[in-house]
Amino acid sequence: MGKKVTIIGAGSVGSTIAYTMAVNGIATEVVMIDINESKSLGEALDIRQGVAFCPPISIYAGSYQDAKDSDIVILTSGVARKPGQSRLDLAQVNVNITKSIIPEIVKYAPNAIYIIVANPVDILTYTFHKVSGLPENQILGSGTILDTARLRARLAEYFSINLGNVHAYVYGEHGDSSFVPWSLGTIANIPIDKYRDYLIDANKNLIPELNHDEVETYIRKSGGKIIARKGATFYAVAVSVCHIVKCIFSGADTSMTVSTMHHGEYGLEDICLSTLAIVGPTGVSGKLVSPLTDHEMELLHKSADSLRSVMNGLTF
Repeated sequence: MGKKVTIIGAGSVGSTIAYTMAVNGIATEVVMIDINESKSLGEALDIRQGVAFCPPISIYAGSYQDAKDSDIVILTSGVARKPGQSRLDLAQVNVNITKSIIPEIVKYAPNAIYIIVANPVDILTYTFHKVSGLPENQILGSGTILDTARLRARLAEYFSINLGNVHAYVYGEHGDSSFVPWSLGTIANIPIDKYRDYLIDANKNLIPELNHDEVETYIRKSGGKIIARKGATFYAVAVSVCHIVKCIFSGADTSMTVSTMHHGEYGLEDICLSTLAIVGPTGVSGKLVSPLTDHEMELLHKSADSLRSVMNGLTF
């Protein structure tokens, strides 16, 4: 069975997603669409010339019509964040771009699962829900899956342990109001804050006390630091998005922090942000309403309020 993916936007993120899919054999067919046709042609050709050493894949530049029968559509198009700019600063411009794309792509790929990656991802995911007319299970945003990856990588470094033993999440907006529900985090099934106490190791005292604020600041500011240093972020987000695609194609439901529409979960209504969702071959198949502390609930609602304050000034 074929695994067809259409990527809208052939910039750094879109092209790196396509490259990662080709190298790892995640899809069997990839269509790249961009308003700058020359860019999508160049990116597709560059990747295609290396596929002799990859699992079989057909990758090419195309138009919206070529998205027909896509299993997954990934939306990366929009104005990129500049140094010193927040994701929310991009809001209305990228909402307008997304609104112009939706009728064009949905017409040809009405049954695809849509993964929104462009920023501000939570607001664009909300836009897709309100404008596309598609069933909600077919729409999700990459949300805080990248933040969660950054968190796990940082904790693995902190405790000098294999990343596969670290289970922790970032909830809320993909942005400055995100937070870590530390009560849910574990290392080898031990609550993160108690892990060091249970460790019998000669080097135990070399592991510093875990500073929650320091770790959360690292996660929130990583994107901005990378943009300041190299102009854009694209490797880690591409790997994160490819993880979502692999989980969809695997046929097995997987829990992950992606941006979905909320209908009363945690007392949140008519807003898209990241909590744990179940993602599989039909898209979003359910939610995990994990128990949060009162403080974590307060932080989740603050994050939602931050998004609403921006959304209230937008035209959808």
